[in-house]
Amino acid sequence: MEVRRISGNDYVKFVTQQLVQYMEQPSSERKKKKEEIHQDNPFYVNRWLGMLPFAWKTIRRKAE
Repeated sequence: MEVRRISGNDYVKFVTQQLVQYMEQPSSERKKKKEEIHQDNPFYVNRWLGMLPFAWKTIRRKAE
């Protein structure tokens, strides 16, 4: 397997492009994507890592 290295300038260019794309989206679309991610996330995290992420999230919510 070949590992491809990215120069610092290429990485900054990529991150900038991603940030501009994100900022150009309407806020309603960003909220919709965020909700979709949060709906799928707990099942994946709990399936692979058990109850530790759930417990950590519960403790953090109670502390707020």
